[in-house]
Amino acid sequence: VTTALLGFPATVARNIANRVEKQHGLSRDRLLLNSSHTHGGPALTHPHKRFYGLRATPEQCRDIEDYTRELEGQVVAVVGAALKDLRQARLSFGQGETEFALNRRRKTDQGYVSFIGNPEGVVDHAVPVLRVDSEEKQLRAVVFGYACHPTALLANIQQFHGDYAGFAQARLEAQHPGAVALFVQGCGGDVGTSPRGTIDLAQKYGEMLAGAVNATLAGSLPSVRGPLKSAFQVCPVAFAPPPNRETLQAQLQHKDISTRWHAQEMLKVLDRDGRLPAEYPYPLQVWQFGQDLTLIAMAGEVVVDYSLRLKKEFGAEKLWVAGYCNDVFAYIPSLRVLQEGGYEGGDAMIVYVQPGPFAPSVEETIIRKIHELVGQVRNK
Repeated sequence: VTTALLGFPATVARNIANRVEKQHGLSRDRLLLNSSHTHGGPALTHPHKRFYGLRATPEQCRDIEDYTRELEGQVVAVVGAALKDLRQARLSFGQGETEFALNRRRKTDQGYVSFIGNPEGVVDHAVPVLRVDSEEKQLRAVVFGYACHPTALLANIQQFHGDYAGFAQARLEAQHPGAVALFVQGCGGDVGTSPRGTIDLAQKYGEMLAGAVNATLAGSLPSVRGPLKSAFQVCPVAFAPPPNRETLQAQLQHKDISTRWHAQEMLKVLDRDGRLPAEYPYPLQVWQFGQDLTLIAMAGEVVVDYSLRLKKEFGAEKLWVAGYCNDVFAYIPSLRVLQEGGYEGGDAMIVYVQPGPFAPSVEETIIRKIHELVGQVRNK
């Protein structure tokens, strides 16, 4: 299931998965929930209600919670409709390329700063494309991805919008009548569009992405065969030692409103549970299509280092690495980004209402679990 949302919180993903299994008999490992991370999507229920916005009214919070329940039902219904419409199909896979993504972290005298663009920073320009044809050789669906924040629009329009990813989907569906286009966000946690800020730019990038997909579709793509094997597991990922009560109480006087809010929320957790969480239950998922394609679905705002590393370790030709899957709760820094610091390295944990940065073990913990799950599905 692909969505034009900022991300599925764990509670929402869990509700959907439980209902899908109960109503449709589809096990958790067979359901993948991806979000494009458009910043023009509706808010969803979050355990820290002020995450909706520091000025959200109680009525707005209720509207968000009502919408979230409605959305859960819609996703469950979409899954049910898809299962009822299952048909024989031929799959093929290839990878194109487009180059509008730019790493957004740059080193300055004040340390690593985000959102200013770094032409020398690492990126992954690959455009993975999974083609789905009917037995009559008609294009039924195209699933495609890219590793880049959908922030070409930022907050410059007051309407729901899919940003460049939505424009790409619309263009592909217009050019291929009867086919559905599904965008899967990649490991673009530290990658964005540049320049940005207008609808015209979002449309331009969407057309560039659709062009790369069409060029790949026009080529001779290798077949993707079954059987489909899947694995889903929650892996505990450690936080660095959290702040103590005295530190949090001192932050209540901080000049930054987000820091004050974070301290208030953490003190609530401390009062309720007696401690702050030492780790986060991180969901990982792997789908293996025969010997032809491995899809790795990672949760959170994963930085591009993970995609590049996994392609080196497993081979890039038959690998697809997606971020923003099943839970979006924080940035997932590599060890390099964690050590460099900055927004993706740990500062964003304040707005995500987490205790603090991850421990230095974060990258190796996740990579080790991915290798384990890939081994499981390849050896079944």
